[in-house]
Amino acid sequence: MRRDALPGDLAQRGQQADWEAAITATGLPLAGLDLPRPKLRLAIAAPLAGGIPGEAELVDLWLVERLPRWRVREALRDGLPAGHRLTDLYDVWLGEPPLPGRVVASVYRAELGPEAQVEALAAAASGLLAAAALPRERRKGDATVRYDLRPFLVSIEVERAPSGVGLLRMTLRHDPSKGVGRPDETLAALGEAMGRAPLRPLALVREALVLAPPPSPELPASRPSRRLPVARAPRTDRATG
Repeated sequence: MRRDALPGDLAQRGQQADWEAAITATGLPLAGLDLPRPKLRLAIAAPLAGGIPGEAELVDLWLVERLPRWRVREALRDGLPAGHRLTDLYDVWLGEPPLPGRVVASVYRAELGPEAQVEALAAAASGLLAAAALPRERRKGDATVRYDLRPFLVSIEVERAPSGVGLLRMTLRHDPSKGVGRPDETLAALGEAMGRAPLRPLALVREALVLAPPPSPELPASRPSRRLPVARAPRTDRATG
């Protein structure tokens, strides 16, 4: 799914509300709406700041009825929140871990303009990646938060596109206990390493999410089971777009 930059840098709570309203209006047999207190079963793989567009965003959506992919695709084609476009749809095994728990990194692409000093930027990126630690500070409300940027940096690649535009590709780690790597903080650290102000890209986009592979299913025991057959509920489909 592709997502444009959202107006006013819409907060995560507002993005979730827009998703729930849009998907509910599609008429699909959605899981969670039949509960005493209806709550749509929908999970955005990884939050993204409203002002940053995404080229390959992922969302989990659970259905209570198995439908052909073409029917779900038609319902979602014009049924996504404003600024979103469906690019693909997958029928996912229900036992697979939910997407939010599988995202281990985000890949961001920054366009820096034809005047970008590619060699100096590449040297600064190598310096950040070679560092044992990168202590930094950022404002959070009225407080100052101290943190180490280095654990969030997986890779930083620098190149010049055929058009002459300087390109910076940052793969930033998601950590369930420490948080996620932020592109603006990485750009600020690169700018400081070059002896200048934080880099201001002409464009910044999240181009991919990196997923951990699902765990391998355990092999059944070799001896025959003595347990009685168990009646199972009908399958609930989950669509990922």
